[in-house]
Order: sequence, then C-alpha cells, then structure tokens
Amino acid sequence: MIKVLIVDDDFMVAKVHAGFIQRTPGFTVVGAAHTGARAVTETARLQPDLVLLDIHLPDANGLDLMHRLREVAPELDVLVISAAREVDTVRKALRGGIVHYLIKPFSQSDLQERLEHYRSAYQGLDASKDVAEQADVNRVFGLDGAAGKDGRPLPKGCSIETLKLVEAALKEADGDLSANEVAVQLGTSRVSARRYLEYLNDEGALEVRLKYGVGRPERRYLLKA
Repeated sequence: MIKVLIVDDDFMVAKVHAGFIQRTPGFTVVGAAHTGARAVTETARLQPDLVLLDIHLPDANGLDLMHRLREVAPELDVLVISAAREVDTVRKALRGGIVHYLIKPFSQSDLQERLEHYRSAYQGLDASKDVAEQADVNRVFGLDGAAGKDGRPLPKGCSIETLKLVEAALKEADGDLSANEVAVQLGTSRVSARRYLEYLNDEGALEVRLKYGVGRPERRYLLKA
C-alpha cells in the first residue's frame, strides 16, 4: 500500500483530495498538513511514500519546502497539486524532481490517472529488478510509446501490460463484465478499467451490452469470438 500525505492550506480541498485517493486502489491517506511547518513534522513522523503538495501555503512556498521534506524522508516522492500556472513555477517544480504537476481544479479521474501511472512506473521500477532496462526508464518518463492492436497508440496513461490483463479477464469470464468487475479483478480503478474496455470496443474486439435497472444503464463488455 502506497502511503500518501496531503499538504494543502484549504481543509475542505484536502478532504476532497483524500476522498479521491482513498477510492484509488493501492493508495491510502496517512495524514494531512495545512502549513509548511506541519508538513515537515508529519513527513518525519509518518514517512509517507508520496506527498501531494500544494505550492501556496501560509508559511512557505511548496517548491522551497520540497528539499526540507526530503531531508526528513529521503525516499519521498512529490506530486504537485496547485492552481499556479506560471511557466517558471512549473519549470522549478520539474527541476525539483517531482513525479507530476496537476493544475487545480481537477477531477477524480485526473488524479487517479497520475496515481496509477506513479504506482505502475515509479513503484514498479523500485520493485521489479536490480537493473533497469531502457523500457523501464521510458515508462517512468511516459515515453513507453505503448501501442495496442494494429499499432494504434493506447490512451494516455495506459500500458500494454495492463491491456493484456484486461483481455485475459474477459477471456476467463463466463459472460460479460462491467468496468467495475474488471477493476476489482485487476486492482485498479473503475475509470482506468473502463478506459481499456472502451479502447478494445473502439478496436472492434468487444461487444457492448446495456443492462437496464435503476438509473443509467450499465455498460457490460463481452469479448468477441
């Protein structure tokens, strides 16, 4: 489980982001801090794997704070979440070694996409092997150039490895599956699972069935013979 600390001066925004993270498989929120000083204290105490760091804090600039956080947690990764759009700010963040820069406001799916990329790329690089191949490094920097069926590029943030797992889940199923059922099997988010399923549907590999009930009909996917 990847431990996340949220650093944001707005209590309600931090709570919303915590909800997004808790709904992303493989991640857990271990705490929140609303000032730079508290962020340093909580990072030292909790030793999170990842900090969601706002730039505008009442007592510190988030980018200046990064090196202090890494002094108390040397293995810490940082994902910046901020309304700051200035090019110089983004450049400074990149030079500070962040894993991503997400501009507010953003949706749950926007954050989940970045978190899932972090989990598969950064965490996978740490755990998979002692020596990295170029493909491993490319995946970290989002340059894997993954292509699916007939060489068509996969949607942003998707990987050929996960696509194969989605196809395998469909092959092993007794019937059709929903995006939520695929997500549970693979340990990913429903949003991510649906992205792969819709890709396969666009490629003509799936049959989509609608299941009607209360509310909107549920899309269910069946692999064509």
